[in-house]
Amino acid sequence: MSDKYIKAKSGKEVLDFAKKHGVKLVDYKFLDIPGTWQHFTTTIGDTDEKVFEDGLGFDGSSIRGWKAIDNSDMLVLPDPATAFIDPFNTEPTLSLIGTIIDPVTKETYERDPRSIGIRAENYLQSTGIADTAYFGPEAEFFIFDDVRYRSASNTQSYTVDSEEAIWNTDRDEAPNLGYKIRHKEGYLPVSPADTQQDIRNDITLVLESLGVTIERQHHEVATAGQAEIDIRFDTLLNTGDKMAIYKYVVKNIAKKYGKTATFMPKPLFGDNGSGMHTHQSLWKDGKPLFAGNGYAHLSEMALFYIGGIIKHARALTAICNPTTNSFKRLVPGFEAPVTFAYSARNRSAAIRIPAYSSNPKAIRVEFRTPDPAANPYLCCAAQLMAGLDGIQNRIHPGDPMDKNLYELPAEELAKVPTAPDSLQGAIKALEEDHAFLLKGDVFTKDFIDTLLASHKRDYDNLRLRPHPYEFFMYYDV
Repeated sequence: MSDKYIKAKSGKEVLDFAKKHGVKLVDYKFLDIPGTWQHFTTTIGDTDEKVFEDGLGFDGSSIRGWKAIDNSDMLVLPDPATAFIDPFNTEPTLSLIGTIIDPVTKETYERDPRSIGIRAENYLQSTGIADTAYFGPEAEFFIFDDVRYRSASNTQSYTVDSEEAIWNTDRDEAPNLGYKIRHKEGYLPVSPADTQQDIRNDITLVLESLGVTIERQHHEVATAGQAEIDIRFDTLLNTGDKMAIYKYVVKNIAKKYGKTATFMPKPLFGDNGSGMHTHQSLWKDGKPLFAGNGYAHLSEMALFYIGGIIKHARALTAICNPTTNSFKRLVPGFEAPVTFAYSARNRSAAIRIPAYSSNPKAIRVEFRTPDPAANPYLCCAAQLMAGLDGIQNRIHPGDPMDKNLYELPAEELAKVPTAPDSLQGAIKALEEDHAFLLKGDVFTKDFIDTLLASHKRDYDNLRLRPHPYEFFMYYDV
């Protein structure tokens, strides 16, 4: 085990760990609603065991979607099990992930994503259906050499660049050796075409040193440095914590190499976007509940779970695909799963049953629609709530679709639900279908309203701005 992190059970263990590493500073991190880590730092002399019981106060009024300025006092309660030595600070710094607490009620804050993850796990246990939900996200991202963008009343533009991209076959590289990856041909090439093996290796080893177990890393399908690094499955809350660490490490290692990483789902036109396929299963008393004698070795419970995901899939996109850019990925023809059906092995279905093993412990459901712009706590909690609704109401998903859904005849495709084609469609779906999220006060009506208001602002902000391609299409009308 690395000595850079500790799965502590108490504040005392954390402080002993900090002393061992000569820690001078303590960094408190938490995730806002869109999924960006926020933080503030104190000296180690300002940290004692009571911090882990009472929390630390801070102003929450400037955090996106949180308290108004007249009601802004908040507490961050650090979780001892999240302690690690930050690998990117010059001075020895202890990092702690915190849950946000309302200082008046002392309850978890209803708009705090990590609190929602905690409430989702508590709700699962209260149902008696299972005691543990495991999640294993496969997040994809791009590593670029350069990114530039500008938005003003008279200009809208962006440019990204990568040394390994097909559009740079004639770039003056003194010399240009021509090993460039063509569009949609980036899956698993070796060097010299794959120029980022060392970067991904570095990311992998730093993540493992912080307690995030990695199963594999590789180049992904798109040109221009698309990558995938898969973390080992874990409980819902631990997965949310690890995905926050994951993004932090990916971006900072890329910067160390003089590059930039983005989890934006669709940064390139005409090439594959980045998804976050999410594997999930329910367990009780240490036994897997999704294994059975049904289709693809699934249990009846697993089929009902799938039925819940399919029933609520359009609403889930508002949480699992939370940006206007998300829906530029959710189009047929680029491996993005837009058809809400299930199948073993078939990667064109939104829900896949991995067929690598028939071991009961390996039987799981993979929801392929989410993308890495999603807040990991919210994304996993929402999927869990949809699946539980399917189990509670015995929603059968119907027959599997073991065929290429991209080539399905129109009359057959019309019978299968599909993803919205814009954030506006996702907004409408969530407005009409969110009761399943409110069970057990996991999500609240206040949170849903806050999320919808944010999405509407994003949609309008994009809708109101002229697009560069409109000049190409319409300037001479």
